[in-house]
Amino acid sequence: MSSTQTHRTYTLGDRTVHRLGYGAMQLAGPGVFGPPRDRAAAVAVLREAVASGVDHIDTSDFYGPHVTNQIIREALAPYPKDLVIVTKVGARRTDTGAWLPAFSPEELAQAVHDNLRNLGLDVLEVVNLRLMFDVHGPAEGSIEAPLAALADLQRQGLVRHVGLSNATPAQVAEARRICRIACVQNQYNLVHRNDDMLIDELARDGIPYVPFFPLGGFTPLQSSGLSDVARRLGATPMQVALAWLLRRSPNILLIPGTSSVGHLRENLAAGELELPADAMAALDRVAAASAAG
Repeated sequence: MSSTQTHRTYTLGDRTVHRLGYGAMQLAGPGVFGPPRDRAAAVAVLREAVASGVDHIDTSDFYGPHVTNQIIREALAPYPKDLVIVTKVGARRTDTGAWLPAFSPEELAQAVHDNLRNLGLDVLEVVNLRLMFDVHGPAEGSIEAPLAALADLQRQGLVRHVGLSNATPAQVAEARRICRIACVQNQYNLVHRNDDMLIDELARDGIPYVPFFPLGGFTPLQSSGLSDVARRLGATPMQVALAWLLRRSPNILLIPGTSSVGHLRENLAAGELELPADAMAALDRVAAASAAG
């Protein structure tokens, strides 16, 4: 990353990271299940990310399962001192790849130990509790019991910081009454903006917000308005979408994922893209049009 990008940082737990990180989910096989088609390519992407200045990698041992963390260890261990690896617990996979909740104290403890073993770490820097009341998105329900179990693992010294993933604002508020929350990881992008108020609230308290599917996930963002802005700026639509997130709020940390070195470089270049006021206005119109249906 250039000198411009290296100054765009934020605190995650008690570490400072660049706001453009990397999400490792796509390093597993199709459907985030099984091994990748090209393991050497997955290793190369991780090494390129770190060589390019990425110091925040998001993963989980239920990616694969186990596969992604094992590839991270193969590619990057012994880890650079400034690298922050964030993982998730709260789900498990069936033999066919289905996603199921795994919220019991025993399942959460097993998940933490699986992450430690496959990553080759003695302690996990940040562990997000991935809520599974509805696999498709946030849904209400008390999180006191699983969060207490995760906080107990934190007291044991296995976890430094606790975060939330796929949480409603009410669940974030409940969690913050139980323990310190290091970050919130929810779906958010240019046209999926349900968390606008939550992002601003977290920003006031210095808590990072980490959007997953920042480029739309399995249905990539597509809009003539977005393409028009990208064309004017000499960038790709996905670079503009990432740059918009960086501009949206200083507490947003990005973890776009890819299994391609070329695509990784394109994503990281978004950190250099300046969005003038007219571009921001045009992108707001894209979001408004999407919300209107």
